Amino acid sequence: MAEPTIDAGAGPVALRTSPLAHLAERMRDAAVTGARGVALTEWPFITMVNLRVDPASEAADRIEKTLGAPLPRPCGHTAASGPHTVLWLGPDEWLVLSQTDATAVTAELREALGGAPGSVVDVSANRTTLELSGPAARQVLEKGCPLDLHPRAFGPGRAVSTTVGPVAVLLWQVDDAPTYRLFPRSSFADYLARWLIDAMSEYRGPAVL
Repeated sequence: MAEPTIDAGAGPVALRTSPLAHLAERMRDAAVTGARGVALTEWPFITMVNLRVDPASEAADRIEKTLGAPLPRPCGHTAASGPHTVLWLGPDEWLVLSQTDATAVTAELREALGGAPGSVVDVSANRTTLELSGPAARQVLEKGCPLDLHPRAFGPGRAVSTTVGPVAVLLWQVDDAPTYRLFPRSSFADYLARWLIDAMSEYRGPAVL
């Protein structure tokens, strides 16, 4: 999925406040440049749809055609096409990320599912997205993530459920810069952002709290 875009049009959408809007300046101030650089950004309001379907069913085939991307089967893998990225969550469960309208994506996937067993649920408000990027991003995450994040074990295109500090997240490595996207529950986003800001402080001096 390309860099997220935010719809700033009229109506209720324009009145939304992201879970981390109050920390935007602190996240900018915490950024470090150079060979040991790292930056933290929130990408709010990304469409997220939870999908459950039997991967061997005809409904799964219809859904893949609708998305233009396969439903990734191996544990922790992802697939992308156009505005959609599909993250593996379990043997019959995926998270669809999209830059298109949540209502439209949900309706299209429900139509593709038809009457087959499964579910399509808009969970966009359930999580927000934090992007951690830069040469020191992996070292920052390693302070509180139990995964082996070395490139030999975890790389671009991988996404798994884990913890960072005490917060449960879905962690996706986007590229080998490295850039990571973390998907915490909205109610835990403030804690996670402050934890990451503190973890980044080693690379710039005093912590920004």
